[in-house]
Amino acid sequence: MKQLGGQTIYLSPAEVGLGQRESVSDVARVLSRYVDAIAARTFSHQTLEFLADYSGVPVINALSDLEHPCQALADLLTIDEKKGELGSLTLAFVGDGNNVAHSLLLVASLMGMNFRIASPAGYAVQDRILHLAQDYAAGSGAEIFCTEEPHLAVRGADVVYTDVWISMGQEAEAEERRRIFAPYRVDEELLSLAREDAILMHPLPAHHGEEVAEGILASPQSVVFDQAENRMHLQKALLVRMLGGQEVFLTGYQ
Repeated sequence: MKQLGGQTIYLSPAEVGLGQRESVSDVARVLSRYVDAIAARTFSHQTLEFLADYSGVPVINALSDLEHPCQALADLLTIDEKKGELGSLTLAFVGDGNNVAHSLLLVASLMGMNFRIASPAGYAVQDRILHLAQDYAAGSGAEIFCTEEPHLAVRGADVVYTDVWISMGQEAEAEERRRIFAPYRVDEELLSLAREDAILMHPLPAHHGEEVAEGILASPQSVVFDQAENRMHLQKALLVRMLGGQEVFLTGYQ
């Protein structure tokens, strides 16, 4: 927002106390009087829905426990940048069916990109997200494949994607998750099953030696740091789109 010429206000969890110190609906109504957009990074997806319901300005999901759409949009930008296309590609996600996996599944299905995901039993993507993605895929021609076998997901893929095994709110499950997800580590052997020109992606921060083998994010196939940079570019484009176009920033925020 600052690079575009606008201003920002940061409100920490302790300052806002969403749903505790003050109701989510009241916060939404008040902030709508002060700002032109709200970017909310919160645990509960329901909190974001309440913010959007009661806000008079656009609400951006910067992350919730259900989805991470801004990350997924930046990922599509990176894939298109590296591959020059989206529709004919196959993306393989290895690991937890978490918020990042949910948003990737949805955007891939919308864009006609084949999506495969390998997760341990009990850690697959949520059924409601899968069913929505299947509806999108029916219109775009994308293929969706869910399995518990990483090698089946990765074999012949154009993009190999993974994320942390332990997300926010799951700290108490850390040791159990490390044991369950150990066979889902992306290493050179697993990556070799993908296409020779496949790219490796991770939303960061990464736990080296857990979901990714030591050193693999520095390999020639890794695009994770370009991916990280593209988050900035994509968020700026999103703000421009949501707030009325570049002319708003050129005339109203300088």
